[in-house]
Amino acid sequence: MKTLNKNKVLWILADIIIMGLLIGLDQTTKYFAVLNLKDKPAIKIIDRVFELHYLENRGAAFGMLQNQKLMFVVIACIMMVVVCYVLLKIPEERKYAVLKICMLLVGAGAIGNLIDRLANGFVVDFFYFVLIDFPIFNVADIYVTISCILLIITILFFYREEDLKFLKLWNSSDSQ
Repeated sequence: MKTLNKNKVLWILADIIIMGLLIGLDQTTKYFAVLNLKDKPAIKIIDRVFELHYLENRGAAFGMLQNQKLMFVVIACIMMVVVCYVLLKIPEERKYAVLKICMLLVGAGAIGNLIDRLANGFVVDFFYFVLIDFPIFNVADIYVTISCILLIITILFFYREEDLKFLKLWNSSDSQ
């Protein structure tokens, strides 16, 4: 069994600290949303464009899958296993920095919304683009959205197949 070297342990600790800070930012903004927006009229930031509007979301994006808490908890746990696997496997090379950032953002977003679901039974959302009637969202949703966009761009235009070979769960020779 391969042991982790000291450098890898330091990177993992840095990842945990960064993810903790991102989760902290998400939870802090949600706390202030509850404190300042719950049971109050929306706060208009840019009239007819953007406002802070409190919403208790018991579903997924666009109001889909309402009251499916167990399913969302399971999905978040699966996402965290994948994130941890990738963070442990990712090479310590600069070209993988974007992939590492994506994993940290996905992990922080999943945990941020998971905390809400477990503590409240719903996710606190509060950013609302009135102009395009976009679904109300939160900081954790921003993390996941940014990471998905970055992943798509980097996988399509930056990484080659051989750059991602470290993600394989088995060798192709194992299946023969």
